[in-house]
Parts: sequence; structure tokens; C-alpha cells
Amino acid sequence: MKRISETIIKLENLSKHFGSLKAVDNINLEVKKGETIGLVGPNGAGKTTTIKMISTIMKPTSGKIFVQNKHGELQNLLTNDRNLVPRGFLIDIPSFYEMTPAQLLKYFAKLQHYPNDQIEDRMNKLLQLFNLYEWKYENVEDFSKGMKQKLGVIQAIIHDPDFIILDEPQTGLDPKARIDIRRFIRSLQKQGKTIFVASHLLHEISEICDKIALINHGQIIAFDTIENLEINLKTNELVFQTLSEITPDKLKTIIDNLTMEFDPYLDKDLDPKISKIPVSYNIKEKEFTIYYDGKRESRAELLKILVNKFPELNIISFSQPRTSQLERIYEQLIGAEAQNEMNRRRFN
Repeated sequence: MKRISETIIKLENLSKHFGSLKAVDNINLEVKKGETIGLVGPNGAGKTTTIKMISTIMKPTSGKIFVQNKHGELQNLLTNDRNLVPRGFLIDIPSFYEMTPAQLLKYFAKLQHYPNDQIEDRMNKLLQLFNLYEWKYENVEDFSKGMKQKLGVIQAIIHDPDFIILDEPQTGLDPKARIDIRRFIRSLQKQGKTIFVASHLLHEISEICDKIALINHGQIIAFDTIENLEINLKTNELVFQTLSEITPDKLKTIIDNLTMEFDPYLDKDLDPKISKIPVSYNIKEKEFTIYYDGKRESRAELLKILVNKFPELNIISFSQPRTSQLERIYEQLIGAEAQNEMNRRRFN
């Protein structure tokens, strides 16, 4: 009996060398069906090289890439891809021939064997979704960088693939277009699509990804959910915003009272590089920051204290900032990896 796999793609000891440079160095990674994975790392870390190997643009020096086939089994990507689940790719910065979006998208749809009688409708819906419909018959050479980027996303998903790989999908986009892309990725998630996103934009990753794969010097140095990666942090933070600005004459008393009430749940080993006090206030944002012990139970107790004992603060939001947490995870893990590399060179 054939074994049905929940894994969509599996990288096994994957490496790519350019002479003495190890662009990707023996990485192992497994992506489950329906997951959205963020591949994060500094420039030159190996993100795009990894994606180009998965998309078969580039051959690995060693190792294997397994992708789920239409029978639900894992199959070696480098053997025969005819039976593999439909995949879509946005690789690096898209570049197109002097054609119209209509010509390009029809070509890519037919290339991926999308039903001929559905291409026009599918194309029109996606062009409208990305605000490119009025440009359907215009030359792509006249498009802005952001418009080409959006067209690149459309060509990646024109054939409705199950597995989608996006390399820096928000490059060149204005803020509204970035929001639209994130919203669209969330709609793909609701459809059960498996998505692999490479990006240096930590906010983008924190907003849409289930798990983070942190890559540096061609190696995966961490792979988990943001919540689980927070175990590596020296501290955790919560923020709450007030309706009105706290005036300077009242601020010290309020902070002292908050600190006293919060004391059982505060971080007792707060890193002074992060903050010298466990409760602080940002006047411009009308926002308090609490550095606490990171426990879920503590979050509940802190919120309870605020509601019951400080109603005069008129709290309008209470949350854990995912982006700043991811930034701190990133800095600490990259820093620790760099220190380990220095130690290896020193003693070898």
C-alpha cells in the first residue's frame, strides 16, 4: 500500500558550492502540507540559492530534494517532475519579454497545463485583484518595478498551484501593495496552499508565516514557530496603549504603581541593553511596554491587573509585538552563530 505523506517538500543534506564558497551547506528542512514557512537571513545567507535549487533553476552540488507527487508520495525532484503536485515560483526579481500581461499569463497557464477554457477568467480575476486589469494589453516594458513584481506573483499562481515559492515577493511595492500581497497570501493559506517565502522583511514574515527557518552562511541555524523560538530570548515584552497621553506629572507615580503590582510576573533578569526598567512609556505612541517572564499565565494576570486596578488608564490595546520579538530572535541567533564561527576559526 502506498504511503500518503503530509510532507510537501523535504530537503535532505542539500548543498551548493561555487568553488570554495559554500553558498548552501548541508541543510535539512521539511515543510508540511498547508504550512507557510518563512526563510529568513542576511544578504548572501543562501536564501535565493536554496529557492533556485527547489525550482530546478540550479542543480545542487550534493543532497536531495523530495517533493510530493499527485499520489501523495515523496518523489525525488531531480528524477521526473511530471507527476509532482502543481508548483508556482516567483524567483528573485522577475524579468519578462516585450509582451503584454495577457500574452504572458496565457503562455504560463498553458505551460502548466491549466484548462484552456478557464484561462481567460482566471487571468482577469487575478489582474483585477492586483489592480493591473487596465494594463492587460499594454507592453510590460512600460511597467514600473512594482507592477512587474505584482505580475510576477500572478504568473506564479496563474495555474492555481498547491505549492507556492515566493522569493522577496514585496520587493519594489508601495505600502498599500505590500498590504494587498499579505492579504492575498492569507487567502491562499485559507485554501490550504503550502507557501515558502524568502524575505529580509521581518514584519512580512511575522505577519504571515507559521514557522521561521533562519539561514546564515548557508546553514539552517533555527527552524520553528516564532513562539517556540522565543525560548532563545533573554526577555519577552507586552505593550498596551492608552486612549489619552499620560502627562509627565503623573507618569512616575503610574509607572511605580504598575511596577509594584506587576512585580511577580516581571522579568527578574532583564538585560540592561534592552531596557533598564521593566515598565516604560512612549509618550509619542501613548504606549507602555512591560518586560515580563514570558509565561502565558503571566500575560493573563497582567491583563487582569490592568483592567481591575488601573481603569483610569483607558486601555485601548494589549498585545505581544510579534515583529519586535522576531527581530530580537534574529539578532540573538545571528549574533550567536557569528560568535561560534569565530570560535571555530580560532581553535581550528
